[in-house]
Amino acid sequence: MPELGALAIETAFMVGLASVRYWPDYLYLHQTATMSEFRMAAEPESRGTFSVWRAVGPAIITASVVLGPGSILSASKIGYQHGYAMVWVLAFASLMMIGMMALSARLGVVLKGTLCDELARRDGRWVAVITGVSLFLIAACFQFGNNLGVLAAIDPFLPQTDPSSTGVSIVGAIKLAVIVGLNLIIIVALIGFKELYKPIELLMKAMVTLMMIAFAANLVMAQPDLLELLAGLVPILPEGAANTLFPQIEEAAMHGDVVVAPARMTDNLTPVIAMFATTFSIAGAFYQSYLVRKKGWTLANLREGLVDSAVGVAVLGLVSLMIMVTAAAVLHGRDDVGELGSAADVARQLAPLFGNSATVLFCLGIFAGAFSSFLVNAMIGGTMLSDGIGLGGDIDQRWPKVFTVLALMIGMGVAIYVEATGLRPVNLIIFAQAMTVLGLPALAIAMLRLATLSDLRGDKAVPWILKFVALVAVVIVIFLAVRTCIVLYFKLFMAT
Repeated sequence: MPELGALAIETAFMVGLASVRYWPDYLYLHQTATMSEFRMAAEPESRGTFSVWRAVGPAIITASVVLGPGSILSASKIGYQHGYAMVWVLAFASLMMIGMMALSARLGVVLKGTLCDELARRDGRWVAVITGVSLFLIAACFQFGNNLGVLAAIDPFLPQTDPSSTGVSIVGAIKLAVIVGLNLIIIVALIGFKELYKPIELLMKAMVTLMMIAFAANLVMAQPDLLELLAGLVPILPEGAANTLFPQIEEAAMHGDVVVAPARMTDNLTPVIAMFATTFSIAGAFYQSYLVRKKGWTLANLREGLVDSAVGVAVLGLVSLMIMVTAAAVLHGRDDVGELGSAADVARQLAPLFGNSATVLFCLGIFAGAFSSFLVNAMIGGTMLSDGIGLGGDIDQRWPKVFTVLALMIGMGVAIYVEATGLRPVNLIIFAQAMTVLGLPALAIAMLRLATLSDLRGDKAVPWILKFVALVAVVIVIFLAVRTCIVLYFKLFMAT
């Protein structure tokens, strides 16, 4: 039986490599018109795995922002709660992400200006302003989570303090120093480097590699059930979710003027939505076009862009899968697992099972995920705000750096407040959720709009399959926005 498991792992690994290696060739044939291009695609250059890893770049940066503490916690909780059953959601989200990143990379190559430049020129500056401002506010509001994610990586190794104690403890001072120090280091680097793309690409590759090694080591110790893992590719919904696509709100029970039972909201689709939303990032896909422009890609790099998108999302999906499967193998069905409120809680649960080495490895992965998201999330917000209001969309320019620093400072300030008070910034989270209702559909619609431009002909034409993916993405993002509206309504007007 162990030999069979090893054979299955090896077979799945080789199939996965083949899919990543040759699937872009299939898409590439749909993007080229001449026989010479067809022959060039049909006879791909021989590459080893390491050379492919060196060639990719923009998609790895995008994957690094998606692989943050939120996605790590979400994958862990879903594995704990539902075992292997939600693997299909991860697979579907990864396919959608590949399509949208490939579309964004193509738009970055074939359009004369950046996406916000094109929106401003074709539809008016106000459209670009809404897009840029919305994305900046989303990035800035959620930046505090990346700060706290870094702290989650070191939290299991710090002495546990008494929650009822007052004043600043030594542990609190250490956490404060980590937050402030890390932000200052990044700000100094932003100001000091004249050309940021190459150092960031190398750093993100290092962080993603560290994540893969750390989470793969834990996966090996967990010894998952391969047959159940494969069964998880069959789409099923959580119990009770088939008949309720949207959150259900139950009004408060009253006895005269007395509230007998408060209003409550039930949402059986939460695990599916959480898994999908932490993998399929429309904001990350939108920013992909800026990265390929910064890397200097042209029409000659279209096939390379497809390989880049496929490899980047394959890494994203693989890391998320390793986290979810590890939790499914060791935590699912156990009654002694407490509430998983943070990634640090997940790390602590591994220690009794596999020893402190598992906790160290998991925390290394948490740190790599939080730090990579920490930097790139702020970059996305700063660049998009600057480009949206017409001040430039190149991260090496002055205003994108200024707004990136602003996003970092907002995230640091909120994280310090949360650590000092122990309170969640509820109003800020609600505001950020409101921004997603406006901003994310705007990004998806903008990408579909630019993909269907009538002046993109010949080599610059967007293939129908990518247009179809963009249309599906618009429908999905609007569906998620409606769900978020229901949640916001409950929080603002019905929750006590």
